[in-house]
Amino acid sequence: MEKYHKLLHHLGVAVGFIFLITWFYLGRSFGFLDWAVSFAPASHAGAVLMLAIMVMMVPAFLIWKYVNRWLEKKLNITGKYYEDDVYRK
Repeated sequence: MEKYHKLLHHLGVAVGFIFLITWFYLGRSFGFLDWAVSFAPASHAGAVLMLAIMVMMVPAFLIWKYVNRWLEKKLNITGKYYEDDVYRK
């Protein structure tokens, strides 16, 4: 049964990754990136584009993080998170 839990977890992570890609392309197709770059001078368009991508993707990464943790809890997948040692205090 444990073998199937790992497979389901891998499938869940794959679906989450597809979700991230879809979120990016939806944000791009709705014109969010063009809208954000329109506020910047041409000399800073690349920096503003990168900032807009980061701002646009923050909600998607938070959703993915919480769904992934929920999935790990449901499937009893154990492990160690990188941030656990940083925030352990």
